[in-house]
Amino acid sequence: MTPKPNAVFVTLLLILAAALITAGCRQPPPPAKPLDYARELPPGDLALRKIPPEQYPDFSVMQTDRSALVRSADNSLSYLSHPSSQRYFPYLDITHARAVATVRAVRDLAADPKADWNAEVRRRFDVYQSVGAPAADGPAGFSNEVLFTGYFTPIYDASLSRGGPYQWPLYKRPADLVSDEAGDAAYRRADAGSGVPGGATAGAPSPGAPAPGGLSLAPVAAERYWTRAEIEGGGKLRGQELVWLTSRWEAYVVTVQGSARLRLPDGRTYEVGFAGTNGRPYVSPGRQMLADGVIDKANLSLHGLGKHFAEHPDQMDRYLWLNPRTTFFAERAGGPFGKLNVPVTAFATLATDKEVYPRAMPAFLVTSVPAVAGGGGSGAAPFAGFMLDQDAGGAIRSAGRADIYMGIGPAAERVAGEQLYPGRLYYLAVKGDGKG
Repeated sequence: MTPKPNAVFVTLLLILAAALITAGCRQPPPPAKPLDYARELPPGDLALRKIPPEQYPDFSVMQTDRSALVRSADNSLSYLSHPSSQRYFPYLDITHARAVATVRAVRDLAADPKADWNAEVRRRFDVYQSVGAPAADGPAGFSNEVLFTGYFTPIYDASLSRGGPYQWPLYKRPADLVSDEAGDAAYRRADAGSGVPGGATAGAPSPGAPAPGGLSLAPVAAERYWTRAEIEGGGKLRGQELVWLTSRWEAYVVTVQGSARLRLPDGRTYEVGFAGTNGRPYVSPGRQMLADGVIDKANLSLHGLGKHFAEHPDQMDRYLWLNPRTTFFAERAGGPFGKLNVPVTAFATLATDKEVYPRAMPAFLVTSVPAVAGGGGSGAAPFAGFMLDQDAGGAIRSAGRADIYMGIGPAAERVAGEQLYPGRLYYLAVKGDGKG
C-alpha cells in the first residue's frame, strides 16, 4: 500500500516550486542611469540653495594649504574692489557687500592656525549647496553631485619665430574679433580694417575689467567667428601667429588650458595668457575617440591622448578639429590669470560656470583627487577644503561641473590629467548684510 503524502509537505513543495519559477522569471533591476553632469540649468536658474545646519559637511577636515588660501582670498578681494564686479550681485540673497565681508572672514580664518572651522562656520556663516547635476531618474530634481576635473598651466618649448622644430602656432587676438566680456559669443566684424579696438595689441586689463579686447556686441555687420579647423587648416589667421611650439598636441593643450609658460631658445620664459576665444562651444575629442574604439577608458586622459596622437599623428585632423573652440593669446607676465583677471592659485582656485555660480566667493569641496597630488601612489585620495571661485572654462557649462586649478608644469599636468571624481560643493556667505 502506497503511503499518502503529508498535506503540509505537499503544500511546502508547491510553494517552493512557485518561488523557484518566480525567481527564474524575475528580471534584474535596470542599471542606474549615469548622471549628465554637463546638462545646463533652465534659463534664469542658479546653482545654489541655502541648506540648514543639519546638512552641513564636516568643515574641520579642511585640507587646503592655509597660505595658498590667504593668497587666493586676497585675489578675490582685489577683484571685488573694482566697481565692475558689482554688476554680478546680488546672487540670491548675497549682496556685493556681503560677498566682500565673506571673503575677508574666510581669509581671517585661513590666517589663524587655531581656527575651529566647524564652530566658526556655524556661528558666522550661512551655507549654500550646489544642486549639482540633474537627477538621473527623471527631468525633475537634482542629485547634489558635481563632477570635479582639473586644469593647469603647461610649460613647453617655443620660439617667437617659425623654423626648425617650431612649427605649431598659437594665435594673437585677431583685429576683426568682436566678443562679449567672457569671450563666449564671438563674431567676425566685416569692417575689420576700420581700426576696431581690442585687437592683438590690447594690454592686460586690471582685475575686474573685461578680458583683453572685450567689446559689447554692437549691432554691426558680423558673422560667427571661424572654427578651429578653419583657422588651423584653412590658414584664416596666417600672419597672426604669436609664438610657435614644437608639438601640435602641446599647442592644442595650451588652447584648452588658456595659459602657458613657454621656454624660448635663448633661455627666457615667455608667459602667454587668455586674450579671447572664437566663441564656439567646447567639444571633447576624447569622448568621440572612446565611442569610436580608438582609445579605451583607461587612456582617456591628457597623458593617454598625447601618447595616442604621438603614435597616430594622422588622426589629429579628424579628432582635434571636432573641437571647434580655440583660444587667442597675448604675452602676459605675472600669471597665470583666471577669467576674473586675477591670478589663480594651485589647489585654491576653482573654475565654474559663471552664469550659475557666484564670482570670487569661497567654496568648500568634498571630493577626491589623484593620490599623487598628496604625495601618495596611484588611485584616489579623499579631499575636502576651501577654494575661491575665480575662473571659468569653455567646457564648464552647468551646475554639475567644476574645475580645480592644479598648478604649473609637468607634475600639475599629470595630476590634472587624472582628475575626474564626483563630489559635493558648498559656498559660504556671512550672516546678515555684511556691513556690520
